[in-house]
Amino acid sequence: MIMSAALKIAVVEDDAGVRTALQQLLRSAGFDAVTFESAEDFLAHEDGDAFACLIADINLPGISGVELVKALDGRELPAVLITGRRDAATAALTREAGDVPRLYKPFSDAALFEVIDRVMQR
Repeated sequence: MIMSAALKIAVVEDDAGVRTALQQLLRSAGFDAVTFESAEDFLAHEDGDAFACLIADINLPGISGVELVKALDGRELPAVLITGRRDAATAALTREAGDVPRLYKPFSDAALFEVIDRVMQR
């Protein structure tokens, strides 16, 4: 598994509890986790190219996680999409993301670390 304090991971999640939990989990594994409440906040971040990986909720208010990933097309930023919804609208959105891996909440720590490892080795 890729673990390094030098690896900075962006977490874009509108739910404060999930955002904090992900940040703590990633930091406990040695990552430098930086959180954002919205895709707009992430896009406005002055050093968006400093991240090694992006984890984004699919169903964000405003710009969705899928739209965020599509907006970053051309940048070499591995991404993982997460969601707690298993409805038809979310399924349709996830298809738009192409081959970006998705995790359904609640997911295990091991599942998260496995998918991060996989996308960062592409």
